[in-house]
Amino acid sequence: MSQSESELKSTATTCPYCGVGCGVLVTPSEDGQTAQVKGDPDHPSNFGKLCSKGSALGETLTHEERLLDPVVYGQKSDWNSALDLVAGRFLQTIAEHGPDSVAFYVSGQCLTEDYYIANKMMKGFIGSANIDTNSRLCMASSVAGHKRAFGADTVPGCYEDLDHTDLVILVGSNFAWCHPVLHQRLLVAKEQRGTRIVTIDPRQTATSDAADLHLPIKPGADVALFNALFVHLSNSTAFDKSYVDAYTDGLEEALKVASELSLEEVAVETGLSIEQLVTFFDLVTQTEKTMTIYSQGVNQSSTGTDKVNAIINGHLATGRIGRAGMGPFSITGQPNAMGGREVGGLANQLACHMDFDAGSLDKVQRFWDAPNLAQGPGLKAVDMFDAIGNGKIKALWVMATNPAVSMPNADKVRRAIENCPFVVVSDIVETSDTVKLAHVKLPATGWGEKSGTVTNSERRISRQRSFLKPAGNARHDWDIMCDIARRMGFEGFAFDNPSDIFKEYAQMSAFENNGTRDFDIGHFDEITTNQYDDLTPFQWPLAKNETQARAKRFFENGNFYTANKRAKFVSTPVKAPASKPNAEFEFVLNTGRIRDHWHTMTRTGKTQRLSTHIAEPFVEINSRDALKLGLVDSDIAIVKSKWGSAHLRVLVTDRLADGSAFAPMHWTRRYASKGCVDAITSSNFDKVSGQPEMKYTPVSIEKFKLDWWAYAVISEEPSPEILAKFSYWALARRNDGWSVELAGDNSIWDYKTLMEELLQVDPQDEELSFVDTKTGNMRRCVISDNLLKGFAILSTQGSVEADRAWLGQNIGKKLDDTVRLRLLAGRPPAGEVSGKVICACMGVGAGEIEAAIKSGAETVVEVGKVTCAGTNCGSCKPEISVLISEYMHASKLDQMEAAE
Repeated sequence: MSQSESELKSTATTCPYCGVGCGVLVTPSEDGQTAQVKGDPDHPSNFGKLCSKGSALGETLTHEERLLDPVVYGQKSDWNSALDLVAGRFLQTIAEHGPDSVAFYVSGQCLTEDYYIANKMMKGFIGSANIDTNSRLCMASSVAGHKRAFGADTVPGCYEDLDHTDLVILVGSNFAWCHPVLHQRLLVAKEQRGTRIVTIDPRQTATSDAADLHLPIKPGADVALFNALFVHLSNSTAFDKSYVDAYTDGLEEALKVASELSLEEVAVETGLSIEQLVTFFDLVTQTEKTMTIYSQGVNQSSTGTDKVNAIINGHLATGRIGRAGMGPFSITGQPNAMGGREVGGLANQLACHMDFDAGSLDKVQRFWDAPNLAQGPGLKAVDMFDAIGNGKIKALWVMATNPAVSMPNADKVRRAIENCPFVVVSDIVETSDTVKLAHVKLPATGWGEKSGTVTNSERRISRQRSFLKPAGNARHDWDIMCDIARRMGFEGFAFDNPSDIFKEYAQMSAFENNGTRDFDIGHFDEITTNQYDDLTPFQWPLAKNETQARAKRFFENGNFYTANKRAKFVSTPVKAPASKPNAEFEFVLNTGRIRDHWHTMTRTGKTQRLSTHIAEPFVEINSRDALKLGLVDSDIAIVKSKWGSAHLRVLVTDRLADGSAFAPMHWTRRYASKGCVDAITSSNFDKVSGQPEMKYTPVSIEKFKLDWWAYAVISEEPSPEILAKFSYWALARRNDGWSVELAGDNSIWDYKTLMEELLQVDPQDEELSFVDTKTGNMRRCVISDNLLKGFAILSTQGSVEADRAWLGQNIGKKLDDTVRLRLLAGRPPAGEVSGKVICACMGVGAGEIEAAIKSGAETVVEVGKVTCAGTNCGSCKPEISVLISEYMHASKLDQMEAAE
């Protein structure tokens, strides 16, 4: 039954990707499988701007791969049977082994209302704090650093500071790719106000390309750098003695520790020259309106908490905090990582910015009327999965996350989940690595179906509204948990809708608060369902009698949340990473995101346009290291650590230092044979925050010895059985089909049979083929009813040369004579240009951009006018700038040669 026209109206909601928290306006199609998505011009987080991922949201709503019904031990079931089993097994496990024998692992993809129920159920009624969230992997060090310095997990500033600041220091953040909407806002400030940008990153990135100063720091050396900056600022005119005296403690001891290294020793430790250090220090000293924005490059470290405090120390010493354009700013990675932190979703939190002190325990017990309140912290993520592996935890419930591939030392985590006696997973897809390991699979509602709130990086709470009916028999996470809680005999879970949960949450935030806790949204303690439905974005705190303000900041005039209301300078000694390179593992592997994909690709992997920019897992290495290893661009490498290994395409570059490597985090067994980088990453973690050191893993890199390489575009997805016959494969969606990169050795290659299996050749299909009997190279096209059904090209001399974008555009398309003639060549007819896709939003390839530059387009704006590239989200602008620079440089060389 189709939806009525009245239901097809635009809905204001929020994007489900990063922590920027962009507002979007969505108009779904009648079948609910696609939607028109555009930025919400009235949302204060993005003012209508969207990145490539947000712009493609409407293409990810398909029910393909959706989990639509409960599944129990591999058999389709009904909700009543499934929930009875879950409730019964959890009760039995608790009765036999105690409350700490069960655990929840939740996610920054959960809505706040889901988080609240999970936390209340586990800590207040089951009686264990063994609930942790995947935010442990991204934001735990920021939480710990904030609490050590400020007394609470408080983000002092807001996005509006980007419009007022004169200097932005980006630390461990590829802002241009990971938070592109805010990066574009920063670039507008740079253009209009002259805001200067400093990037601190071992790699040159799209972010550093737009910076005024790039500091290519050694991996793991951030504490040494920021300690030295702290010392320099404290001995300069920037030092704010009145602020320090009035509002802080601990300066002398922190300075003593920070001064342990001389400037020369700092240069050695960081890999930066003294000139670079002095330039940076002087720039910060002379610029009052300074922001330090940091992300996972700071947090994902065995010294992540110290890095956070080293950054904060400098801001406290100068009083550059809580005022427009100033302050440390932790930029979150997930849409509701902040909401989880507010609720208490981390194992070492209790609830609503309360910890496990006696006073907080008393408040929470009385507010929840909790019969079995947890009395102390539970197991953090790494320790939790270790406890699952050694049998201490016997029942696990995973919600909206994929730890079998996203946790460090992922293969070990996978084995732990496989061997756990009882595993429940609530998810929207049936194909994720973790869902496949579950005894009970519960279909949850996804973005567009569920309704609740999320909090972004600037403490702004927004509504995420439903605009679709639940797919199949899916149910909301909060509803599933409340049902199971009632079946376990727990009272206090009789909620009928998310607005009632939000109201209780608001009441809890204000309960006996009176300004003693930063998190207070008591303004909404009597919110009605209609008011909740109409809720507009707001920043917390918003107490009972407060009114909403445009921007809220903390700590301009002190009022910290420590016992004496004074901030704490924290001593941060320089420490080496937990594992160091050695003769066996001589390279340091860094991990991170790419521009157009998200987490483990269960959403972004559904749309072809987000796979056109980068379509397979890769490892970047320096050209000098590549030469030493005998590797060239497009080889396949085996990357190993003491924790695991992966097979990755080689990208040779000079944008990172000797001895360093980088690989993205997104690929899983769903899209690649062995592309899971978190199988390699270190499970060492920060002893304060529990956050793993995923940015510093010693690895070895060697060539994967192969006999042939192939590339194919096909209309139907190849079966796992076919893919298993290849030594290497990487799968990506294309317009009306799939592309697959392949490689193997001669022991498993039956040219004719395996090619026919891959291309799914039928007797009535038309075939075009070419085989070089001398080399073994071959090309083959399969055409059905004048539609390109499949194309494959195989090379025995290294990676395949073909225009992948052009071939992908033709799969499933009617073929004219010109295209037919060019198919076996794997390249478009003369005059057509394509190449690697640079602009995912507009589908513009490098060839089109290069043609525009050659025709006279000399700026990014001019290229945009000719090709439309860079005119939507702007995250491709740095790459367009590189293409322009490369062309201009080549032109000058040509002119110089001609003059000679």
